[in-house]
Amino acid sequence: MKLKKGDTIIVTVGKDKGKKGKVERVVPSDHTVVVAGINVFKRHMKRKDDKNPGGIIDLVKPIGFGKIALVCPSCGKPTRVGYVVAKNEKVRVCRKCGKKL
Repeated sequence: MKLKKGDTIIVTVGKDKGKKGKVERVVPSDHTVVVAGINVFKRHMKRKDDKNPGGIIDLVKPIGFGKIALVCPSCGKPTRVGYVVAKNEKVRVCRKCGKKL
């Protein structure tokens, strides 16, 4: 996995293009991530009981890997992720500046 929980990403296509956010959850089987405040939809819920009053709620849906780019913490640019194997450990690196992510 090139993206991990806590990474900062930027959306490159769609209705939320240009927005930044932190990854809350990664779903590798679907090639998607869940980011707070991005890809938010409205859902009309029917009242079930006192705990679930119903109404219109905001629902955050996953967004595909192909629609986002990782933001490098050192250079601040959207980048791809590369790997370097050093001292028997695999480290993620920024493709633009070459620093460790």
